[in-house]
Amino acid sequence: MTATNEARMQARLRALPSVDQMLATAPLHDLSMRYGRPATLDAVRAVLDDYRALIRRGGDAPMPALMHDDVRLRLEQLARPTLYPAINATGVIVHTNLGRAPLSAAALKAMQAIGGVYSNLEYDVAAGERGSRTVHATRLLTRLTGAEDALVVNNNAAALMLGLAAFARGREVIISRGQLVEIGGGFRIPEIMEQSGATLVEVGTTNRTRIADYENAITERTALLLHVHASNFRIVGFTESASLAEMAALAKQRGLVLLNDLGSGALLDTAAYGLAHEPTPGESLQAGADIVCFSGDKLLGGPQAGLIAGRKETIARLRKHPMTRALRVDKVTLAALQATLLHYVKDEALKEVPVWRMIAAQPDALRERASGWLGQLAGDWELVEGHSTIGGGSLPEETLPTILLAYNVAQPNAFAAELRRAWPPVVARVEHDQVLFDPRTVLPEQDAALIAGIRAAQMKQAGL
Repeated sequence: MTATNEARMQARLRALPSVDQMLATAPLHDLSMRYGRPATLDAVRAVLDDYRALIRRGGDAPMPALMHDDVRLRLEQLARPTLYPAINATGVIVHTNLGRAPLSAAALKAMQAIGGVYSNLEYDVAAGERGSRTVHATRLLTRLTGAEDALVVNNNAAALMLGLAAFARGREVIISRGQLVEIGGGFRIPEIMEQSGATLVEVGTTNRTRIADYENAITERTALLLHVHASNFRIVGFTESASLAEMAALAKQRGLVLLNDLGSGALLDTAAYGLAHEPTPGESLQAGADIVCFSGDKLLGGPQAGLIAGRKETIARLRKHPMTRALRVDKVTLAALQATLLHYVKDEALKEVPVWRMIAAQPDALRERASGWLGQLAGDWELVEGHSTIGGGSLPEETLPTILLAYNVAQPNAFAAELRRAWPPVVARVEHDQVLFDPRTVLPEQDAALIAGIRAAQMKQAGL
């Protein structure tokens, strides 16, 4: 660098305002009042560092207004939550990556009512003394499942781990090789069993396991028989498996505990809506399971929780286990769960629980919504028949007929990416060189935002 260029660079660096000078300007004073002085100070320092680096690379000093805009953008990015709403137009009802089950209006209201005040979470109002948070969902769960008692922990994997730790730590658990599944996030049943302190004993083969396989594997170290429902995969063809009733009879005969991990935990009959029958917790208990565990945020349609139902003495043992405190749920989760369960008690789940409202939606109603979208959009659009899926590790390969809004566009993947940059992001699916939008999973109150997101993506792709 020549002496002249060096002098010019130093002059540009000196021309930059100081931190105090920037903070004293009216725009940054307003930002400081909105976002706080510490955050604004950090943003100003970062912006000045960026422009010093730019000048050293040969760039010019910026105009003050541009620097103010850069500070504002940094503060907006800092304050913007990383968790925000999205529009699910994929047709996957229980979409794990998009938050699984949307909560009902009553569940949201219950969370707000309890979250903003003190409550009787662990206080017996009548007795005027300490109570237990474990009682708040018990009454509804036992009514809906027919169980003698029930317990709530923070997710179904935790429910399974607690059951194994309480009844089989240091002892053996027998499970069919065909049920050694991997659940979401790469967690595998054998790994959960290992962390619980139980010893895994595999019996049978991937596709065939008979009751005799369980019986022959029982030793003096056996504590528990584990049955894991295949909720996220299906084995077809030359298959055989021991029924839950057979396993229950064997467990009772040999003095063992039978734990049934249902996974999804439907409280309504899925077969009534054109799907395969998903076993319910009540059916598992009637078949003889001592403990049944299932998720709160899948087919049940509530908040994330692990729900455990079973015989009184088995649940009492789980409730006293030290791990239960580490796995307990907070007050707003219990509030949302109570409100969700009440929908089933009041026989209004099809109307009030979003997951079941989506499952029960009929093609004619879906066509009407998709047609309404079509009438508001410009471009090469059409309505096509398609299928929605349940998702969330529930009812594998089961689909529901739907009507899709299809966009014929030259670069469908690029357009789908542009949709995801809308606010809120619109997540659609691309098939057969079309961008597809399924009305089954778009909440009615998001229709206007969906149309706005599509129009914005069209304008961006057109360079406008």
